[in-house]
Amino acid sequence: MVRILTYNVHRCIGVDRRLDLARVAEVIAAQAPDIVALQELDVGRARTGGVDQAHRLAQRLGMAFHFNAAFTVEAESYGDAILTVLPQRLVKAGAVPRDPKFSRLEARGALWVEVEVAGVPMQVINTHLGLLPREQQMQAAALAGDDWLGAAPPAAPLALVGDFNATARTVVYRTFRARLVEARRAARLSRPAPTFPSSLPILAIDHVFVNAKIVVEAVRTPLDPLSRVASDHLPLVVDFHLAT
Repeated sequence: MVRILTYNVHRCIGVDRRLDLARVAEVIAAQAPDIVALQELDVGRARTGGVDQAHRLAQRLGMAFHFNAAFTVEAESYGDAILTVLPQRLVKAGAVPRDPKFSRLEARGALWVEVEVAGVPMQVINTHLGLLPREQQMQAAALAGDDWLGAAPPAAPLALVGDFNATARTVVYRTFRARLVEARRAARLSRPAPTFPSSLPILAIDHVFVNAKIVVEAVRTPLDPLSRVASDHLPLVVDFHLAT
């Protein structure tokens, strides 16, 4: 069994407004994941003490990592990362489209890492979409297109994960469901698993979409006190094995 966890860590600032990277690491470690996809990481930013959060979390968890900066200003970056204990290599990192009418909105990106699972190369793409429906739809179309999902080896296991800022009723969700299955629907054992807000989760906006090469066994969100306070999102945890 393999475990993947996706988690918007909110710059390691909890709902109590406290910056605490150690407790974010503790929340992740408690789930014993093999692959971790993180969103909203600060690297070298003054507002969070100049720490490289991706590197520091990887160190604490004993994992290799790749980071993609959604935007960079001088020495400060902000973006997403994939961490894993498994053999891995970077495939691609880059931006997803922005609505030119709202150019001041936060830039978004995606990160693609190939992870070796039981000797089989698995494709993992991590992203964090925007907040406005029009921009989300542009970003979803790009990720579903030839440069991302369309570029993946057709026979390879694939997971598209992250914070999509979109529920199952949205165009964005349907865009990915046309190509993949969402883990909550595919799981043999699943709870509703809403992820936001962490203190009283009612919205499922963090997702793991998979292709037919991945068999989802269970999906859940930890609801312990530490998970409820460490970030404004809860982690989404998915257990799976590869189809034979």
